[in-house]
Amino acid sequence: MKSHQATIKDIARLLNISSSTVSRALKDYPGISQETKDKVKKLAAELHYRPNAVALSLRKQRSMIIGVVIPEVVHFFFSTIIGGIEEVAQAHGYTVILCQTNEKYEREKTALQTLLSNQVDGLLVSYSKETEDFAHFTALQQEGVPLVFFDRIPPLSGIMGVTVNDYLGARQATEHLIQQGFKSIAHLSGPKNLSLSQERIRGYQDALRTHEQTYNRVIACPQGTLEEAQAITEQLLLEPDRPDAIFASNDLAAAGAMHAVLDKGLNVPKDFGVVGFSNWQFSRLIRPSLTTIEQHGKQIGTEAMNLLLRSMQKQPIDTPNLVLETSLITRNSSKRTEK
Repeated sequence: MKSHQATIKDIARLLNISSSTVSRALKDYPGISQETKDKVKKLAAELHYRPNAVALSLRKQRSMIIGVVIPEVVHFFFSTIIGGIEEVAQAHGYTVILCQTNEKYEREKTALQTLLSNQVDGLLVSYSKETEDFAHFTALQQEGVPLVFFDRIPPLSGIMGVTVNDYLGARQATEHLIQQGFKSIAHLSGPKNLSLSQERIRGYQDALRTHEQTYNRVIACPQGTLEEAQAITEQLLLEPDRPDAIFASNDLAAAGAMHAVLDKGLNVPKDFGVVGFSNWQFSRLIRPSLTTIEQHGKQIGTEAMNLLLRSMQKQPIDTPNLVLETSLITRNSSKRTEK
């Protein structure tokens, strides 16, 4: 049986003061004496008093809950974003409810309905790899639900979002490999329905054109897993006109490519260069350590949450779609020390 939870009325009765005095004392109102505040707070602690969240939300007509939908919790990049979201949310008195889709479209729609049923005040979303129909997001827009996307921004009008400059990041990665002397650079691309995948392809190809590189090979690696990338790279290495470097759309795919190269007996980076994207935690721990593009996940999370706060508070928003800069982190998988 659930034990009785102490209320403001209980504290007022035991101290023989009014409920309104207890409430003001707990909120440190200036009109209440320090002695009364100390007595109220001491008894509240002894009784394990906690404010009634449901009652507060009814009075404020807000739940003080933010819903977050992400593809995968175990993804290091998304975990850093969550850290940024929670830091800002908690500083403003909000609780975060997290749902993961496991990159499934149907789970994404179910997660959104679950969060809306819990009366969330706003939503932060990174949609799944399977999502090609965005009607459920359009419906949320029409209903006036505060909604901000992060990392993956759908092709809809009137949306708000925070992402990184995927084009620039891909260009930085490709130009770095060119500067290190690699001549035949292939790109393992991400899911075709994600705009970030298209931007990374564009950045890769523009870098090749600028530096007059004739080898231009984009190979789809939609799952972006270590196993998928390793299998693709193994086949590439059997071709007569094989690449001498790979720029992968994420760090896990880059690690898979590097496994295949090392299993072939090639030296990384002397014979073959590898660059990833995201700067997952493992990328500096593997050997050779992985050159990658830093996406600044925590900053994406903080900016997305700040944008959602402004939207919920109906404040003017000058930049509804914020694009953050990337940075190249050079490590041993691409750096030819003799150069």
